[in-house]
Amino acid sequence: MKIINIIATVFLTSALAPVASAQQVEGKAGYDKGCAVCHAAGVAGAPKFGDPVSWREPLAKGMAALYKSALEGTAKGMPSRGGVDGRNLTDNEVKMAVDYMVDSVRDAIAASAATATDATSKAAAAAVKPAAPILFSFNRMLRPLDKRNLAPADDGIHDPENEGTHMLQPPAVGMADFVKSGFGNRVDWVATLESGKIAPRWERASPDTDGHMVMDMNILRVPRGSMPNVVFPHKQHTEWLECSNCHPAIFIPQKGANQISMPLILLGQKCGVCHGKVSFPISECKKCHSQKKDLPQKTVVTP
Repeated sequence: MKIINIIATVFLTSALAPVASAQQVEGKAGYDKGCAVCHAAGVAGAPKFGDPVSWREPLAKGMAALYKSALEGTAKGMPSRGGVDGRNLTDNEVKMAVDYMVDSVRDAIAASAATATDATSKAAAAAVKPAAPILFSFNRMLRPLDKRNLAPADDGIHDPENEGTHMLQPPAVGMADFVKSGFGNRVDWVATLESGKIAPRWERASPDTDGHMVMDMNILRVPRGSMPNVVFPHKQHTEWLECSNCHPAIFIPQKGANQISMPLILLGQKCGVCHGKVSFPISECKKCHSQKKDLPQKTVVTP
């Protein structure tokens, strides 16, 4: 048991480190592309990177307001998405760039909360939340039990200041009649589909479009050691997705052409592109490792 714990600790420690740096790299890439031209030196009043004083007032308005300003621009002259250089950044890349800039003043702003007397400083300190524990930011499959299926205004994805957000149906209400499960967001989506409680569209804009081909074929992967074999069912996946969602960008449809490992999956690659994000968490090992290996017969030596 001690050996297993040591191996698990070494594995998680080695896997965690590159994730944190990967997030920083992505945020810095967006910053360098669309933000640095002004924010590096504080051009035209732009909050200067690493300067907590210049960030205090913008942060006092909250992170949602910062994201909105970065995405849409401001009346003071800040262009949307940083202007020409950043126009091709996705919404998520823009937000990561904002997070990267806020991280540069996070500690200084948070430390000011203890001695702040003015409302602006207090609001800024309140807006800068402590960095999430690495485990949860690294492994999105392991979220606190009280953070599932939040209402759109509280899920950290939608803009809580937009009145339209409050008109959206809370997931817990919309999924109340679905087949329950004991993991992920507590919905067994395959069973819910099979029960007829949901009928996914094959095309977003056309609910009457006939479904594509459903492929009833399993792929077996045999991992080393005693870990049960992985059975990948095409049927349950192709009932939701067209083949082009996975092939060839994620999985090359050729035997032996795909290197798949738990570190890669935990880093959001291969199966991890969906699982833990829009599908069940990989913390449920038996969902994938579902076929027991034939155990070798013990040799009994008699005197």
